[in-house]
Amino acid sequence: MRGRQIRRRTLFALVAAGAGALVLPGVARAENVRSIDLGGAPTGIAVNPVTGLGYVTDPQAGTVSVVDPQSATVGAVVHVGGAPGDIAVDPVANRIYVANPPAGTVVVLDGRTHDLVSVIGAGAGAATLAVDEQANRVYAASGGTGMLAVLDGVSCSLATLVPGPKPSLGGIAVDPGRKLAYCASTDTDSVEVFDIDAGKFVASVHVGAKPTAVAVHAASGTVYVANSGIHHMSIVDSSTRTERKTVLLRSESSALAVHQGTNTVYTNGGQNGIGRIDGATGTLTGDLSLGVNPGDVAVDQRTHTVFVTDPLHGRVSLIGDF
Repeated sequence: MRGRQIRRRTLFALVAAGAGALVLPGVARAENVRSIDLGGAPTGIAVNPVTGLGYVTDPQAGTVSVVDPQSATVGAVVHVGGAPGDIAVDPVANRIYVANPPAGTVVVLDGRTHDLVSVIGAGAGAATLAVDEQANRVYAASGGTGMLAVLDGVSCSLATLVPGPKPSLGGIAVDPGRKLAYCASTDTDSVEVFDIDAGKFVASVHVGAKPTAVAVHAASGTVYVANSGIHHMSIVDSSTRTERKTVLLRSESSALAVHQGTNTVYTNGGQNGIGRIDGATGTLTGDLSLGVNPGDVAVDQRTHTVFVTDPLHGRVSLIGDF
């Protein structure tokens, strides 16, 4: 997840042709939300669907907090140093990868003991991460240099460093089945398509303003893009490599996550909360008010629990049945 922006504006009016006929779902208040106080400024979040544990980074404290959703407590606080931002989990290898952009490194933690396994050089400014658990590879994109680092999860080493076609790479997502990776390019309002087997970028898809996060629905290959500069989410068709549809949100979106089993997308583009999108129809089906502008979003693929960070108040929310 990835250079995400916390500040966003509320959608006050729709200024578009035909917008008057558009009806957005009402905003619901959470009844099944638990909040865990972490302190500091929690930013990135990832969930291990095997263990159910959530991992939350705090760039100010240089830590990763391990959240146990069963007890709604913090099980451990791991000091990784630097300014950890994005985080990703490999549930097969049971490892956690943490980006440290100032150092251009990726910290590797053991998912069972949470001990340090390795620190991998990933190139200057490597900030956003995605895991290919089938190939035991990790991808790290740099917003500053536009480079894509491919890391070997077995040897914990840099396999290759690929120059991106655009100067700034933001959020990244991997489609292991189709051997593709997608990188948001914030400066050029596009998503760059990386062919894993060929080891090169092969296409560019125009999306909304300032895309910052990308997610893939594995079964359909559909790509979802959070656009932080406009009130809509882009849906990209992987076969035609075009923006197939846009989904109007109540606020700009900078983070999203897909529940693979139901093809449901959760984004922080709600009105002071989370928006829910039906990926199959590309429609906004609900908003859940949390009373804050959330940071990062993750979903547990097994329990369907949605994890949301709140950097302003130093907490993480766990949302069920939404």
